[in-house]
Amino acid sequence: MERAELSITVQTAPDEVTMLLAGEIDVLTVTELSTLVNEVLAAEPPGRIVLDMAGVTFCDSQGLGTLVVLSRKAQHNQTVLALANVGDFLMRVLDITGLRSALMITTP
Repeated sequence: MERAELSITVQTAPDEVTMLLAGEIDVLTVTELSTLVNEVLAAEPPGRIVLDMAGVTFCDSQGLGTLVVLSRKAQHNQTVLALANVGDFLMRVLDITGLRSALMITTP
């Protein structure tokens, strides 16, 4: 089985950090995503962290759970965690699981 890949490009602006995600968010890659978001929150938390999901090709239950945990952790640090460019497949999964309301999703 081929190892899942997730690449994350971080762009920093005043009071906002954008993470461009490409690949799969699953049990093999969530640690990398969590580590990056936690590092941003541990430093001087910005007003907003945007996870740009345009390049995400897959997200399993571990990935969904991680997104919810990171969102709550961000809120605890007075930071908004928002998902941007969420594809149709992921939006459908969020609807089916009832997690759409638990996450902030921005539309372009």
